[in-house]
Amino acid sequence: MNDTPGWASPGSAPSDGQQPGASGPAEPADRPGPDQPVDQPDPDATGSGSKWSKEQPPPSQWSAPTAPPTGPGQAPPPPPPPPGPGWGSRPPGGPGGYGGGYGAPGAPGGYGGWGGGWSGPPPAAKPGVIPLRPLGVGEILDGAVSTMRTYWRTVLGISLTVAVLTEIIVILLQGFVLDDRASTEALNDPSASLDELTRAMGDTMLNTSVVFLISLIGTIAATALLTTVTSRAVLGKSVTTGEAWRDARPQMAKLFGLIFLLLLIAFGVIFAGATPGIIAAAAGAGDAGAALAILGSLAAGVVALWLMIRFSLASPALMLEKQSIVKSMSRSAKLVRGSWWRVFGIQLLATIIANIVASIVVIPFTFLGAAVSGGGVSNFLDTGGSDLGWTFLIVSGVGSVIGSMITFPITAGVTVLLYIDQRIRREALDLELARAAGVQDYGAGAPGPTLGS
Repeated sequence: MNDTPGWASPGSAPSDGQQPGASGPAEPADRPGPDQPVDQPDPDATGSGSKWSKEQPPPSQWSAPTAPPTGPGQAPPPPPPPPGPGWGSRPPGGPGGYGGGYGAPGAPGGYGGWGGGWSGPPPAAKPGVIPLRPLGVGEILDGAVSTMRTYWRTVLGISLTVAVLTEIIVILLQGFVLDDRASTEALNDPSASLDELTRAMGDTMLNTSVVFLISLIGTIAATALLTTVTSRAVLGKSVTTGEAWRDARPQMAKLFGLIFLLLLIAFGVIFAGATPGIIAAAAGAGDAGAALAILGSLAAGVVALWLMIRFSLASPALMLEKQSIVKSMSRSAKLVRGSWWRVFGIQLLATIIANIVASIVVIPFTFLGAAVSGGGVSNFLDTGGSDLGWTFLIVSGVGSVIGSMITFPITAGVTVLLYIDQRIRREALDLELARAAGVQDYGAGAPGPTLGS
C-alpha cells in the first residue's frame, strides 16, 4: 500500500510484483529481452513456467485492438465523435482565448469560455423600481420618477396634501408679516446709504429664509411620508396613503425634532461665522466690520452645507430603522463618509432637475397672478413681486402647489434611494431586500443585514 498522505498520481504506489524503489512497473520474469527471439510456448509445458497465451501475433507486428468484429447482419459501430474544441484542439475563438470550452457563449453560466471574453455577471434582480445592486446616478433618478409614475395616486396624494399646507403657511406669512417688512427699493437706488442697503438686504434675506425654511420643512415631511412608499416600491409592493401615514406617524415627533436640530446647527454655524464681523461693526469698525461679517457668513455657510449633506440621510434612517434622533444622524454620517461629493452631486442634480420642471409650471402662474392683480406685470417687474396683494399671492400659490407636487416626489425619492444605495454598497442590504421581495435563491448562503441594522 501507499502510505503517503494526500493525493498521489496514478501508479505511484509499488505493485505486488515490484520492489519499492524500483522504477517502472514489474514485468513478467519470462518475457523475452529485446535481443531474444520470441518463442512460441510449448503447449505441453506445465508447472510454473510460461503464462503466455497460446495465440500470439507475429513478432514486431502487434497493434492496438480495433473495433470488435461484426457478425453477419450486424452494422458496424458508429465512428467516434471528433474531439470537442478547447480540449486538445485549437479553439474556434481565435488567438487570445480558449473559447468553446466551459462557459462558451450559449453554455450554462455564460462566462465566455476559457479566456474567450467574460460576458459579465448575470443581471441583478429587479423586483421593483431599481435593480438590487449598487446604483448609478441615472438609476437613482429613474427610480424616483418610476415610483411617482407607478404609484401616482399615493405619491401625488401625499405631495398635494403637504404642498397645500406648506403654501397656506407661506401665503399667510407673506400677506400679514413679510411684505410689510420688505423694502427692496433701496437695492435699486444708486444713492442709497449703507444703512438702507443693509436693511433692504436683511429684509430680502428674511423673506427668502422664511420661505426656504417652510419649504424645507415641507420637503422633509414629504420625504418622511414618501419613505414608506419608496421603500415598498423597491420591493415591487404598493402602499396606500393611510398605510404610509400609519407607518410614519410614530416617528413624526422625532422627525420634527431632527429638523429643528439640523436647522439649529446650520444657523448656529452661520451665526458663529458672522459674529466676529458683528462685534467689529458694533465696536465702530463700520464697513470693515460689515465686510468681515459677510465673509464670515459665507465661510460658515460652506461648513453648514458640508454638515447638512453629511446628515442628509438622517431622515430616511430615522423613518426606516426606527432610530433615535442622534442615532439617525450618526447613521447618516457613517453612510455618507467617503461619499460626500457623490451624495452632494446627486442631490444637487435632482434638485436642479426638479426645480427646472417645476419652474415650467410656476412661472406662468406667477405672471398670471401679476396680470390679474392691481399693479399688473410692469409693477411686478419693478417691485420684484412685493405689495401685489392677495390675488397675486393666491394665484402664484396655486402654481407653487403644482410645482411642489413635482419636486417633493423627486427630491424625496432620490434621498430614500440614496440611503438604500449607500446601505447596499456598505452593508449588502440587497440580500435582505431580495429576501423581503421573495426573490428565490438570491445570495443563497450569504448572510445579510436586516432592515433595522
